[in-house]
Amino acid sequence: MAGTDHRDGGGLDDLARLEAGLDALESPTQRRVPVGDVLRRKVLPPVLALLLVLLTWQVLVWARVTDDYKLPAPLDVWASARELWLRGELLHIVWTSVSRGLFGFLLALAIGTPLGLLVARVALVRAAVRPVLSGLQSLPSIAWVPPAVIWLGLNDTMMYAVILLGAVPSVANGLIAGIDQIPPLYLRAGRAIGIRGVRSVRHVVLPAALPAYVAGLKQGWAFSWRSLMAAEIIASSPDLGIGLGQLLDNGRNNADMAGIFLAILLILVVGIAIDLLIFCPVERVVLRHRGLLQEGENCRTTWFRRPAAEAAP
Repeated sequence: MAGTDHRDGGGLDDLARLEAGLDALESPTQRRVPVGDVLRRKVLPPVLALLLVLLTWQVLVWARVTDDYKLPAPLDVWASARELWLRGELLHIVWTSVSRGLFGFLLALAIGTPLGLLVARVALVRAAVRPVLSGLQSLPSIAWVPPAVIWLGLNDTMMYAVILLGAVPSVANGLIAGIDQIPPLYLRAGRAIGIRGVRSVRHVVLPAALPAYVAGLKQGWAFSWRSLMAAEIIASSPDLGIGLGQLLDNGRNNADMAGIFLAILLILVVGIAIDLLIFCPVERVVLRHRGLLQEGENCRTTWFRRPAAEAAP
């Protein structure tokens, strides 16, 4: 009996170890990343890339590859930015465009999400609307500026209309693509446990479609920002204030290449900042929740990798 009890106890211990091992495989490894690794992997590469771009730029200026008024030196652009800062205009110009872009994107999100759900779930609506959305997504946003000015006038409403026409198709198509890629087993499993209708959308459809939906949101923001810049460049008016697009167009009108380069750099910096501060953390949470990203990894380094449970030492 003692031998039997020993064998039974050993079997239970083996089963407990097996369960613990399976739980460990299912749970992503959480570890604190040293500060030095963070600086080396996330801070140092973009800093080096920026220094390399500035050095190349300055070398081209020294080599006089073109006339001075066509290619200003980095210090000339810095002086233009400093002048706007001292006049108290730099932050106001940036915020004018950023506030328009973010508000327009939120409107596109509020419209594109239910539209994407409707197109993805209703066959008749899909047949009628999906080709239109694909066509609108391929249409350059700048094409909407002239009719929007004629219809709505030179005001913020015109700006938001151009943003919506550029961004809504991307948001909707991203969600449609995510829903189309949901395995049918997920939907059947939801129905089997009584999740139907709106609850199915909330608990099954949207979580399963989240990766493609987030990709659609990133593309939607890119279209929002590009559409806004096109509208600000073309539709200039004192009533609209000065945004980054107007700053760029003012530099063109005044043959101020330093101001033009400054506007281009600010547009680029805002686009990168929004991506890093908003979309990258969201993407990181989604990927980590699916076991595709290890603790401390950047959302930029997620292609062609093993799942985190396999990659963990």
